[in-house]
Amino acid sequence: MAQAVQVDGASRFRVVAASERSQAAEMALPAGGSTGGPDNRHDGSDQWVLVLSGSGTAIVDGSEFELARGTLLLIEAGEAHELRSAPEEQLATLNIYAPPEY
Repeated sequence: MAQAVQVDGASRFRVVAASERSQAAEMALPAGGSTGGPDNRHDGSDQWVLVLSGSGTAIVDGSEFELARGTLLLIEAGEAHELRSAPEEQLATLNIYAPPEY
């Protein structure tokens, strides 16, 4: 069934829509904030991260990626990952999990 939802980019973490095969969540990290780390993995789900606003860095299995508005990052199932916002601004993302993780 089709769904349309509003994403405001202000929630720390909120699942906004889901089906049996995928799930969308919005996440906002405060300036200088981070989430995840070397033990953070989604063993059964790929995670797509779309940056809505702000900037920061992603560390995925030891590799660093710069994040800026419009960046689309794929974190494959089982990869350790951490997202960090820049010290001066919030990082807001839309995350797609396939299959659903939460």
